[in-house]
Amino acid sequence: MQISPADQASRLITCEGLQALLDELLERGYRVLGPTLRDGAIVYDRIARIADLPAGWTDQQDAGRYRLARRGDQALFGFAVGPQSWKQYLRPPVETLWTMRLGEDGPTISSDALESPKMAFLGVRACEIHAMRIQDRVLREGPHADAAYAMRRQDAFVIAVNCAQAGGTCFCVSMRTGPKATSDFDLALTELIDGHAHRFLVEIGSEAGAEIMLRVPHGPATDEHCAAAAAVIERTASQMGRSLETDGIKELLQGNPDHPRWNDVAQRCLTCGNCTLVCPTCFCTTVEDHSDLLGASAERVRKWDSCFTMDFSYLHGGGVRSSARSRYRQWMTHKLASWFDQFGTSGCVGCGRCITWCPVGIDITQEAAAIRATPDAGKEERHGGS
Repeated sequence: MQISPADQASRLITCEGLQALLDELLERGYRVLGPTLRDGAIVYDRIARIADLPAGWTDQQDAGRYRLARRGDQALFGFAVGPQSWKQYLRPPVETLWTMRLGEDGPTISSDALESPKMAFLGVRACEIHAMRIQDRVLREGPHADAAYAMRRQDAFVIAVNCAQAGGTCFCVSMRTGPKATSDFDLALTELIDGHAHRFLVEIGSEAGAEIMLRVPHGPATDEHCAAAAAVIERTASQMGRSLETDGIKELLQGNPDHPRWNDVAQRCLTCGNCTLVCPTCFCTTVEDHSDLLGASAERVRKWDSCFTMDFSYLHGGGVRSSARSRYRQWMTHKLASWFDQFGTSGCVGCGRCITWCPVGIDITQEAAAIRATPDAGKEERHGGS
């Protein structure tokens, strides 16, 4: 949508203004979702007040490691990303596609998949917006669009938050997906804390965002405020905990299917599927049909699935990828290489979740670097080292 030059100007709001924004969204019937503290992690859940946000908390992340820690200030968004992504709301982990009940007049079929409240997402990071765009290409714009996903995505109000703190496993700079949100948001916030002043620079990204800001108390952002916000982004970009060399990575991975590194990683990989479940772009599912013993009702349920499960590649006679080596290679090569062939983009946005939440700390950036260091090792192995 086109935004007028007046609407493009940045605004400044206080914490009270942020609460007014939440109030306005709730009044308009949105289900507001944002970061909260629960079970020792920062997770996305329903919120109504800024008091629900994780004020003064940050996260410390490394391969196979996640811990919360106190900050020295009361930043509301002073963390990276937790174990969840927004796909849990746009494409739920378990979704009943339809239900059939047999009555006196015959069977009736109903579906709840197309019934969902309007949702507003608060605290969406730049890498997560890119992840939404990737899923859009597959589930909304592709040849086999998912009507339920498209409906939820179209109605979602997205409030981005530019990162002021990079995580230990983040590498969004390498993937050119952050740390600043540049498009596909309604509003974007940059948190500014200077002494006792706690404010948010607001950028407007849509007509819906501009219209809502008319109801939120705000003031103009000065050049000084804009410079401070730019400094926050620049500092975060310099804090990346990881990096990934992406030049030629498609050809690198597709050209090394027999590299010995695949055997090395298979010795550690538990094939638990954690990396695919926390990934904001993975979209694979399976379908189950259930019925009662009397045959009076039945339902079809769609659930998240993973290319790490044995049944995922099952064809008549057995699974195509029976080894941990083949399943990890499939996941990583698809994510970083063959996704380009299918969808014209990488399937990775550099959020680092797959590294943090791997129980044995397998690091996709290290695995790619190891193959890049000896790209012909697989060929030598096939030819007996000649």
